[in-house]
Amino acid sequence: MQVVIEPYDSHWPAAFVAERALLADVLAPWLAGPIEHVGSTAVPGLAAKPVIDIMAAVESLDASRGAIDAARDAGYCYFPYKPDVMHWFCKPGEHVRTHHLNLVPYASALWRDRLAFRDALRSDRKLAAEYAELKRELAIVHREDREAYTEAKTGFITSALSP
Repeated sequence: MQVVIEPYDSHWPAAFVAERALLADVLAPWLAGPIEHVGSTAVPGLAAKPVIDIMAAVESLDASRGAIDAARDAGYCYFPYKPDVMHWFCKPGEHVRTHHLNLVPYASALWRDRLAFRDALRSDRKLAAEYAELKRELAIVHREDREAYTEAKTGFITSALSP
């Protein structure tokens, strides 16, 4: 799947709200906290890959293994991507994605960092503009390699989260 960055779409928040309602019911037995809209589609005005990133809080990865089948029943495809820190899903499939779902232990480092980065982008227009420019550049360089695109953003994100 190619990396394509699109201008901000004002429908992204509503798409998240609708999916959160579905997931709140489906994942209820395993939730240990909120279901959050994360990633670039969660930042008003920010260009992004047109995929709604969702992070749901669970007690632990072991305790939430039953949620894998529940998410599958809701149309998500499970992949053991970074299985030491999250349960990772996409919807509707591997090659066409409208949603990503990550089940992440509540208050883990990944949980805190994703929310902190989202909130930093929401509150700092200059930071968000710099990130958008980086994403556009990386989408050209890594158009055919989503993993390389994601990894190439790591330094920027780490820097933004440093005091």
